[in-house]
Order: sequence, then structure tokens, then C-alpha cells
Amino acid sequence: MVVTTQPTVGDLLRKWRQHRRLSQLDLSIQADISTRHLSFVETGRSAPSRDMVMHLAEQLDLPLRERNQMLMAAGYAPVYQERALDTAPMAVIRDAVRQVLLGHEPYPAIAVDRQWNLVDGNAALPLMLAEVDPALLEQPANALRISLHPDGMAPRIANLGEWRGHLLGRLRRQVEHTADLGLSELLEELLGYPCADEVPLVEHPGPGDVVVPLRLCHESGELAFFSTVTTFGTPLDVTVAELAIEAFFPANQHTTEILRTG
Repeated sequence: MVVTTQPTVGDLLRKWRQHRRLSQLDLSIQADISTRHLSFVETGRSAPSRDMVMHLAEQLDLPLRERNQMLMAAGYAPVYQERALDTAPMAVIRDAVRQVLLGHEPYPAIAVDRQWNLVDGNAALPLMLAEVDPALLEQPANALRISLHPDGMAPRIANLGEWRGHLLGRLRRQVEHTADLGLSELLEELLGYPCADEVPLVEHPGPGDVVVPLRLCHESGELAFFSTVTTFGTPLDVTVAELAIEAFFPANQHTTEILRTG
């Protein structure tokens, strides 16, 4: 029989402090508490108050999901709710996301959750998903898997090595910030996908480029896009905090004309 030991608040605090590459002295100065008290919390010699847990989580810049976990490990109820997106209280959030997606047409835009699973998309999205294996579009459809899988968009991406390097870099930074095991597994999966192009370790701009473009092969000629990412500014719900909208804009006149003429 295997007995699983749940981490204590001290365990989680130490894990995140080390993950953020902070010494006890660094964090104690940042949080304006004594190093001795911080050490006692980490070793279990002192039980932190609810406010102290929230304060330390804030200083460590923890995502809301991880703040709840730290609170529960300390014996307190979670502060941040996690409502499903299809529930009544989230109607205003769904409406806001849909309004942004619709307002971006005729250019493509998607909404994704923390794991990069597609939550919603607008009417321009099929142009980008043409020739993608339908199996990759079954729920939960993962935007990164769709982009880089050999049966996904990858064969149509003219600058696959550059775009792959950009997406993997974004995912690595997200893994670093969240320490999410699911995202780490997704990164390992994506790294295993074949790519004949050289994948740059550092993003270098091409002639005239001001952002990393997505260059997509199309029957009318190559299309070029750049994107922006929008998140909710003051989330107090885990689901809302983990939502992101990625909006693609045409990077040249030819792409603009193709998108506008349908």
C-alpha cells in the first residue's frame, strides 16, 4: 500500500521560494518579516496566519490556483473560486470573450485556457485550420499541438523553425512561472515533434520584421500574421485568471486583402 503524503504549507513555501531562486533572507526582506519567522514557517515550527499565507503568496507572485493550494495546505479554505466557464456567474466573462473575438473579425482570434486548450474561436479561424487532421480538433483541442503537430498546421507554416522556437519559448516561460506539471509534459511532447527547419535558440528579426511572424502557406500565396495576447486585468477567479485571447493581425497588405475578401 502506497501512502501519499500531502505537502505542508512549509513544503510549498520552500518549493516556491527555491523555484523563484530566492534565499530565505531575500524573501524575508521582500515580505518585510524576520528570517527566523520565515524559517519557522518552512520547518513547521510556526503556523502562519491566513493573512501571512496570502502575503507570502503575493510576494512569490503565485498564480491564483497555487495560492489556493497553499492556503489549503495551511488549513484554510481557498479564497479564489474556480467556476466553470459555462456556468451562470461566468456569463459576463463568456460575453466579453465572445465580443473580443467577434470584434476582431475578419482576422483570426482564439481563446485558450491555462493548458492552451481552445475555449473559443471566431469565424476567421477555419482559414488557419485548413488541412488540420480532424482528430487534433476534437475536444480538448490544444492550440500548441494543432500548431506544431506534423498532422496539424506545421506542414503549412513556411517559417516552421522560427515559429516553433517562438511557441516553445513562450511555453518554457509559462512552465517556469507556474511550475505546472501538465505544461511540462506538453512541452516534452512538442519537443518530440519532427522539424526539418533549424529552430533558433534566440529570436532574430528578419529584414523589416518588428515581431516574430507566422508565415502560412495558402492557395493565394503566403499569408503573414503577428499576434497580440489579452488577459483579464484584475481576475479573482481561477478560470478567469487562466484565460487568454490571442488575436492574429495581418502583417502585410496581401494578407489583409485575402482576409477581408474571404
